Amino acid sequence: MNGDETRPRASSAHVERRMKAQRRRDTAPELALRRELWRRGLRYRVDHKVKGTRRRVDVVFTRARVAVFVDGCFWHRCPLHSTLPKANADWWLAKLEANVERDRRTDVDLLVDGWNVVRIWEHEDPVDAADLIEALVRR
Repeated sequence: MNGDETRPRASSAHVERRMKAQRRRDTAPELALRRELWRRGLRYRVDHKVKGTRRRVDVVFTRARVAVFVDGCFWHRCPLHSTLPKANADWWLAKLEANVERDRRTDVDLLVDGWNVVRIWEHEDPVDAADLIEALVRR
C-alpha cells in the first residue's frame, strides 16, 4: 500500500498540495496535548520508535511504559468523523482500512511487551486526554 506505483494520482492540484502538506508529527492536536502534559510537569519523549517495528509513538513515557497516539480522524477512520474521498474511493478505503489494521497490530505488540496504550482522537479535548494519561503515568 505504501508504494508510489500503486498510488492513484490526486484528483486535483489542490488535493495534491493538501496531502503533501499533511504532517506526520507535531500536528496541532498533538502539540495541544503535549503542552497540557508539559504544563502538568509530565516529561515525555516525542516520535519514539517502537522496538522491533517501523512504527513510531507520538508521545511516550518510557519509565511508566505509557504509549500515546494522537490519531487523525481521516487517516485512522474515526467512528464519528471518518470520511471517504469520492475520487479513487476503492483505493482510499483499502488504504485507510490498512491503517486501522496496522494500528491494532501496534496496540497488540505494545500490550504484549508490557505497555499501556492510549489512543486519542484529534477532536478530543486535550485537557480530558491529559487527565487520562496523567492518571496512567502517575499510577
